[in-house]
Order: sequence, then C-alpha cells, then structure tokens
Amino acid sequence: MKIDVIIPVYRPTEKLHKVLYGLSRQTYLPERIILLHTRDGIKLDVSVCKDRVSVTEIPIPEKEFDHGRTRDLGIRMSDADIVVMMTQDAVPADPFLLEKLSEVLNEHPDAVAAYARQIPDQNCGLLEKYTRVFNYPPKSQIKSQKDLPKLGIKTYFCSNVCAAYRRGVYLELGGFPHPVIFNEDLIFAAGAIQNGWKIIYKADARVIHSHEYTYRELIRRNFDQGVSQACHPEIFGKVKSEKEGMHLICTLVKKLLKERKYLQIMQLFVESGCKYLGYQMGKHYGRLPESLIMKLTLNRNYWIERSDEDV
Repeated sequence: MKIDVIIPVYRPTEKLHKVLYGLSRQTYLPERIILLHTRDGIKLDVSVCKDRVSVTEIPIPEKEFDHGRTRDLGIRMSDADIVVMMTQDAVPADPFLLEKLSEVLNEHPDAVAAYARQIPDQNCGLLEKYTRVFNYPPKSQIKSQKDLPKLGIKTYFCSNVCAAYRRGVYLELGGFPHPVIFNEDLIFAAGAIQNGWKIIYKADARVIHSHEYTYRELIRRNFDQGVSQACHPEIFGKVKSEKEGMHLICTLVKKLLKERKYLQIMQLFVESGCKYLGYQMGKHYGRLPESLIMKLTLNRNYWIERSDEDV
C-alpha cells in the first residue's frame, strides 16, 4: 500500500532533521513526505532524505495554521492509500515504524487508524518518563465502541504525534474538525468509533517523543485542552476525562512512593495543580475576558478565526 507522511512544520528545531533522516531509512519507504511549513524557525535542509524520498514543501501562512485544517489540507493533497501524520519532533525509534503501522492496518480492515507508541527521550525528567510509559504501555490494543465502559475516554485516544490513517475512510468520515484548538485526532477517532470503525494502538511502532514543560506552559496547554472539551460536548459531555487524570496521578504516586522519590511526588502535585487550573479555566472560558483568554491560550489563531466568524 502506498504511504505518504504529512508533517505540519511550525517554528521547527534541529530535531526535524532527525525526523526526516529517520523516515528516509525506513524498511517501508514513504512515497512522499509533505511538509506544511509556516517558514518560521530554522531553514529546512531536506537533503538528509531527498536522495531516497520525494519531499514536497507547502507554504502555510502562520496566521492560517490550524491543528485540524492544516493536517486536513495535507491529507487531501495526498493520493496515497495510507497517510501517516507526524509532528516535527517525533523521531522514528527504528527503521520499522512505517512497516509496523501499515502492516497492522492491512491485518485489520475494520480499523481506520493506528497510532504509535511514544518513547521518552533518555534525557527527559522522571515524571515525564513515567507519564509516557503510563499513556503508551508496551502492549498493543484494538479499541472499539464496546470498550467504552472499561476504558472511558481512552477508547477514543489517538495521537497525531504519529498515527496512520486509511485516507479513503478518513475522507468518507469528513476528516479532522476545523477550526479546532486541540484534540483533532481524538475528536476524529471518537466519530470513527461511533460509526463502527476501530482504532489501534501499535506498541511496537515507536517514536521518540517527550517534553519538558514549565508550569506556565502546563497551564496554557491544559487551558486549550479544557476549551477543546467544552466545545465538543457530544464527546466529552458523555465520557469524562477527569477520571483518567486521577488514575494517572494515583499510579505515579504509588510508583514514586515505592522508589522513595519524595521530591518528585511534591513536583507531581504542583504540576497536576497547574494542569487542573488550566483545564478548569479552559472548560469555563466563556466566563473569562478576552484579554485573559489570549494570554492563556497557546493557539491565538483559533480565537482570531472564531472572532472573524462571529463577525
């Protein structure tokens, strides 16, 4: 099956070169890598992969960048059977990433998407490391509507950090929502599952991807998370995400207590407090003044576009 890889490029760092190099050394090479580039950040050097893979750069004005629309544009430019969405900082962990993702979709024709396991960078902090392991365990999983009572919101979880989609089915289902501030992948996956399709977590398809957020960044990121949930009550009004957050905290506290990492427990509580504060403000953004919203959000373009639509 023909594969294209689509990467939105927004203020990239040198890590993007590692991503491109890793993609050009896959056992199953993509037909094309489509870069939707705002032209900010480093100057792109695609020579690291150009000898083996065709690279197409599409300029995107920064003010028009949107989590859903930009990715949807890339998918509609492709003519591949499978499109793999990736972020500019998700480095393939080995040469088998695309092979594993395409392989599992071939094996399960009732699945619309398969997403990869995220392995923390070896230099990341302990809490980030444990959180990645919690969210991306070593065992694969096939998720459908029948899993909702057991898995809750995790049933719909899918990550565009690295996820493969059947392009034809994606288009039939209407694609990613836009404008969207966050969670375009989860919102699409929820709609797909509600229409009878399955989502696969493929644990042996792996990318190296982790972050170290400041407390301010945690508040802002989770503000956008809360806004996303408030704007999609058809999903989040029926399946709550708070329960999964508490499960994560309890799991990490038990692990840290066992290892006598008491300072990390304090750090966990502070970080969790920042996340919850941002999340709750986002869920109730309608009560906040516009000036505060624009300070809290990581996606100012989303609010500008909403204002333009209201006019």
